[in-house]
Amino acid sequence: MTATSSAPKGPASYFPAIEKKYGRPIAEWKTLIRTSPLVKHMELVAWLKTEHAMGHGHANALVAHTLAEPKGE
Repeated sequence: MTATSSAPKGPASYFPAIEKKYGRPIAEWKTLIRTSPLVKHMELVAWLKTEHAMGHGHANALVAHTLAEPKGE
C-alpha cells in the first residue's frame, strides 16, 4: 500500500508531531515566528531551539513554512 495523496508534504508533514510534542497548535507557533523581532531563517530556527527547546528539524520546518507564506499585509 502507498501513502494517501492527501498526506501533507514538505515542512507541513512535521506539523502533527510538532503539535503533539510541544503542546501548541501550529497557528500559535506561526504567530510567535511572525511577531519575533528576528527575521532571518537561521536566527528564527536558533531562537525556537533555544527558547522553546524545539528540535532542529521541527524548528526548521516551522520557520520555512511560515516564511514561505504571503505576509498578509
